[in-house]
Parts: sequence; structure tokens; C-alpha cells
Amino acid sequence: MTGQGDPALEQAMLDLAKRHPGKVGVRIGFNEAEARCLFAGSDFLLMPSRFEPCGLSQMYAQRYGSLPVAYRTGGLADTIEDGETGFLFQEMTLSGLMDAVMRALGTYASRQALSRMRRKAMARPSNWLHSSRRYNHVYEGLLATR
Repeated sequence: MTGQGDPALEQAMLDLAKRHPGKVGVRIGFNEAEARCLFAGSDFLLMPSRFEPCGLSQMYAQRYGSLPVAYRTGGLADTIEDGETGFLFQEMTLSGLMDAVMRALGTYASRQALSRMRRKAMARPSNWLHSSRRYNHVYEGLLATR
């Protein structure tokens, strides 16, 4: 686990790592080079952010073929197609998270489905062209009402 946020959750992760040495690793903070290695070496990225206005980690993970499992909020909802390029959950509850994790593990069990999702996630556009077209459409609509 790498990242930072709620101090109580950070401490819980550190405690988990102490209880399971050699099996759970925790780094509080963020190091881009390490994060990219984690993305490249993982099958899934667990990103249960309560609030995420944009989010880049899920897009980096997708580019490396690691499918994000995330709460449907902000930029996560904008960049992850549930069941296509990752997995989203609707309710910020343990059962909501576990449902998404179980769907991810079900996909992992089917190499064909996992490969299809990875290819789609890796091919996902990561530039501003799509977003800029949407903004342009909004701006044109506003100008037309003047």
C-alpha cells in the first residue's frame, strides 16, 4: 500500500504491516517511480477514495494494465467504465467495496475476460482531446444563450 490520507487509516495499515511482515508493505506518502512499479506489477489498484476531483493513479494503472477498483466519485467515475476498464462501487461501505473486489476476482478467474478488460483499459485515451471537446460544447452552449 502506498499513499496517504486519513491518519487513522494510515495507522491501521501500518499496524496491518506489523502483524504480517513480509506479506504487507506500507509506505505513507507517494513516490511516483515506486507507484509506477506497483501499477506495472499488479493486477488491480484498490482506490477507495471518498473524494477525488480528478485522480491520476487510476489512469496510470489502466495504462499499465492494472484494473482500478474504486468508489464512484469525481474523476474516478469519469475515467473508469464499470466492468469494462475497472470496477466501481456505489456505496462507501464495506459491503460495497467487497462487492467490487469480488467482481474483480471473478474477472481474474477468467483469463479471457481479464485480458479483454486490460486491453480496453490500456487503450483508453489519456489526453485532453475528449475532455476539451466536451468543454468546448458547454462553452458554445453558453455563448449561444447570450
